[in-house]
This record gives sequence, C-alpha cells and structure tokens, in this order.
Amino acid sequence: MPLRSSIRNVAIVAHVDHGKTTLVDAMLWQSGAFRANQDVAERVLDTGDLEREKGITILAKNTAVRYGDVKINIVDTPGHADFGGEVERGLTMVDGVLLLVDASEGPLPQTRFVLRKALEARLPVVLVVNKVDRPDARIAEVVDEVYALFLDLDADESQIDFPIVYCNARTGHASLDPDPESLGPDLQPLLDLILEHIPPPTYDASHALQALVTNLDASPYVGRLALCRVVQGTIRRGRQVAWCRTDGTIERVKVTELYVSEALDRVEADEAGPGELIAVAGIPEVMIGETLADPLDPRPLPVISVDEPSLSMTIGINTSPLAGREGTKVTARLIENRLAAELVGNVSLRLLPTDRPDTWEVQGRGELQLAVLIEQMRREGFELTVGKPQVLTRTIEGTLHEPVERVSVDAPEEYLGVVTQLFALRKGRTEALVNHGTGWVRLDVVVPARGLIGFRTEFLTETRGTGILHHVFERFEPWHGEFRMRPTGSLVADRAGKTTSFALLNLQERGSLFVGPGTDVYEGMIVGENSRPEDLDVNATKEKKLTNIRSSTSDELVRLIPPRAMSLDQALELISEDECVEVTPLNVRLRKVELSGQSRQTAVSRKARGLAAV
Repeated sequence: MPLRSSIRNVAIVAHVDHGKTTLVDAMLWQSGAFRANQDVAERVLDTGDLEREKGITILAKNTAVRYGDVKINIVDTPGHADFGGEVERGLTMVDGVLLLVDASEGPLPQTRFVLRKALEARLPVVLVVNKVDRPDARIAEVVDEVYALFLDLDADESQIDFPIVYCNARTGHASLDPDPESLGPDLQPLLDLILEHIPPPTYDASHALQALVTNLDASPYVGRLALCRVVQGTIRRGRQVAWCRTDGTIERVKVTELYVSEALDRVEADEAGPGELIAVAGIPEVMIGETLADPLDPRPLPVISVDEPSLSMTIGINTSPLAGREGTKVTARLIENRLAAELVGNVSLRLLPTDRPDTWEVQGRGELQLAVLIEQMRREGFELTVGKPQVLTRTIEGTLHEPVERVSVDAPEEYLGVVTQLFALRKGRTEALVNHGTGWVRLDVVVPARGLIGFRTEFLTETRGTGILHHVFERFEPWHGEFRMRPTGSLVADRAGKTTSFALLNLQERGSLFVGPGTDVYEGMIVGENSRPEDLDVNATKEKKLTNIRSSTSDELVRLIPPRAMSLDQALELISEDECVEVTPLNVRLRKVELSGQSRQTAVSRKARGLAAV
C-alpha cells in the first residue's frame, strides 16, 4: 500500500510524572517552535488551571514538530489511571508510541495499563528511559523490568524487539548509550528513532474519504471543532461530507473550516490527506467516535471503545440550609445540562438517573476523575451535594464480582510493617516485595477497589508523608466480603449558628476539628472527626456564660488547635456511607445525608431492632 512518508503520528505514554509533557517541551524548543527570547511556561501543553495546579495532564492534546522534511504529529496523553479514556482515544490517532519510563522508578501500574493498550492495538513501541541524570538511577535494572513487563503482557517477538533511547527531557539531551555521561547535545537520536521505527501512515489511493472523530474542542469564533484522523482519502475545506452518526443515520454537512497542527497553533488548510490529524468546523452536534466520509460512498469506521467505569457517585442540588448563598448556579436543570455537556467530550463517563429528580449517578474511572469534574463545576459557580464514591459491581455466572486494583507502593523500609497491615485490613494480596538497597521498598499489592476509597490519606499519615502510592484497575474478582473502612466517627453539629472559641476548646479534646471559630454551621453538619468509632452530636455554638462581676482568674487565654482544612479530594475520601459533601464556590463542607439528629437516631434504633427504615 502507498505510504505518507512525510508524516509520523506518535503518542507519548507513561506513568504519571515520568516526564511526558516535559519531553514535548524540549522537542518543541529544538524544532524552532519558539523564539530564542520567548517567555514560555514549563509544560506548555498543560494549559488548564487544574492541570497547572495539580502538576498532571488531564486531557490528551496534540501538537506537531518539523524534523527535516518530516512532520511529526505528537499526542501527549495523561499519566494517571483515572484518565485512561483519554489514553485509549489518543492511541486511535497514531501509528506508534513512545513509552517513557523513569530511570529510577521503573515501570509502574499506569505503565502496564498504557503498554497493554498499545500492544492490543499492535502499535510499535520505542522505549525512552528518562531522567538518566538522577543520582538514584538504575538504568540497566529498569530496562530489564520493561522487558519483563512485555513478557508478562504476552507480547510477541516482533513487539519485544524494541529500540531504546536514553534521555534527560528537562535539559533536552538524548543518546543511544546508557551511560549518562554520553548524552548528546540534543534530541536528535530520539527523533531519528521515531523516523526509523514508527511507520508512516498507509492508505489506499482508490479508497473513498474516511476520517474518524477522536476528540472535540471549541472555538469562540467557529463553534465546536471535531478533531479527526484522516484514515483514507482527502478532505477539503468548503466541500460536503457525509456525517455518519453513532445511531446509524447519515447526514450531509459542509466543512466550513479545516485546520492542521503546526507546533502549538492550528493553521488553516485547504485540504488534508491520509494520516493527517485535523480539526474540522461546521458540524455543531458532532460526537466522538463518529465518521466523516465521502457523500457518494459513505463507509463508517468502527466506533471507539473504552473500558467500562469502575466507580460511581451521586451528584445533586445543594439541599443544605446554607444553599444559594455562595453559588450562582443552583437549580437541577443547570446541573443536569452541565453534566450532559461533560459527556460530549469525555467518553469514559456515564450519567444515569436516580429515584430523585434532582440527583444523578455519575460513573467514571476513579476518584480523581470525578473530583476533577466536581472541582471544575465548583469553579464555574455551581453548588452541589456529592455522595460517597461507590464501586460498581457485576454479576458474572451468578456470582457477585467487584473490581480489584493493582497498587504499587514506594515507602521507607521502616514503614513496611504498618503499610502491610493497612493492606491486610482491606484484604489485599501482596504479589511482590522488592528492596532496592537504598532504604526504600516497593510493594505490588492486588486489593479490592473499595478498600482504596479513603486509603490515601491514612497511608500518608502512617508513612509521615513519605510514601508514594499508584494504582490502576486490574480485573473483576468475586466479592471479598465486608471490611471496616473507617475506624473513626464524626462530630456532628446539633444546632445552627456560629461556632465559638469556648465550645471548640472543649470539643478539640474529642478529636480533630474541621471548623474554626466564627464559622456558620447547621444541624447535621460535620464539624470534626471523633477519635472513637461512633458519631457524636455536639453543640459547637455554646457561648461562655458571663456575669456582672469581673475576676482576674476567670478570663483566660483560649488556645485552639488550628482546624484541618479539607480539600475536595480529602472530603470525598473521608465521608462514610450516611454522609455527603456540600460543594460551593467558596467552601467544602461535610454533612450527614439526613440532617435531623432525631431522624438519624430513630433510623439507628430501627436498624438495631432489625426493622425497615422509615
């Protein structure tokens, strides 16, 4: 078949924080995309506010660099398992992958996930060992671990015979020699390997137009943009194409604008041939997975398939007594429209109705993915009530199955005992334990996904903030039985008002507090974490009784322990089954689902006597 030798399409895949976006920065600089004196931010492709704050890539993005006469289209993918849908979608646009691995950390759970997807798609792999300048780099061992990972994923001989390049993405140096001292002055060895080992796009010269919509974007000038890969044929601006929708219908539409990527910009083009990654305007309701085809010979391509969600949570209107004070978007209609709009561009999310008209069930890949959605809505002015994350179970051959995750933990060796105990309480199975001789150990554990809800905070506490935790979905296994998730209870306000220093001074002996003095609270709001397993209703608004007699010994300085500031991620991890999170643009509050203390007590009494809830 004919080849487009002037184009290469490649995706960069890796575990989180192994240097994908930094490598793209170096390739852009060395290709002349920026002026020598231009002020460019680090990780230039991470343009979202949340991406900048969290230091991770959330959305897959594509750019292009010129190397000689060849245009290299690069797709930068997220490294976090929760955004695996972006990775799967990005792999449909390319003909090969750069697998980035940290020279010290080696392959981690997300490395396994992205490599498995690349091998299933029969994409050739170029291994990039990054950060070879680290003082704790163990280059030879990491390469051996990657070979072992290929064998573990049942790669065939042609896939295991991959080229290796060693680089320091931050400084933009690469070499084919594993010795860190032999790094070249630039990334030329890497770019040469891309041209040599990543095949150019193939096409059939007599085939009609086929372009697969793999992503969506929006422009304030031309509306929705469909990001496509042209698989066959040529697409031209101003011409009619057949829009093959997912419901099977075919509609004629006009391509009003056509763009191709050049560095960080989208450049207008009159036409684009096979293998090009393009953006098309003029189809306001186009969806991911649909096909743009020849109007005289419309042939739809297979729809993109992604892994099913493994976690769900409920999102509804804010029903607390403080609702409507801080946000501008509080009605059910606005929330439903916003959730439906999110589904358009996020193929790994699902939206289901519940038995309440003002609450919806949102299903996704993990806590972080759902927390990012809620944080985005919060910044847009929404007020929400968010329920506790729940794992999605399946019935397979009459047996209840639940998702299990593969967890990789790096921790100082003195904490090995306590980390092992944390996993044992959650019915985890340790499959590998490695001590690299540097004072750190690595555990590979398979644990039920529900055991990891709320695990990160406790893990960081027990390892004094030094532990590193990564996990990725492994498979479904039979239900592992019940286990206690949270050993502590909640301190729950029993009346509305403003908190006082006098009341909090007495309460801080009961546990850690989430609120300081002068904070508005209401009945059913959680003001702290009880050190004992049961919930405790408390009066956080009690004031000190004053008399008209002044005494030098009665007035004393009140020393309060600073309250724990709860982020959205921490709040979602902490809450129990009967609790939820109130999210507003200014505050994250924890509360009981049932605000009335009397109603909660009645429910507990009926449950203890084996009676149905009212």
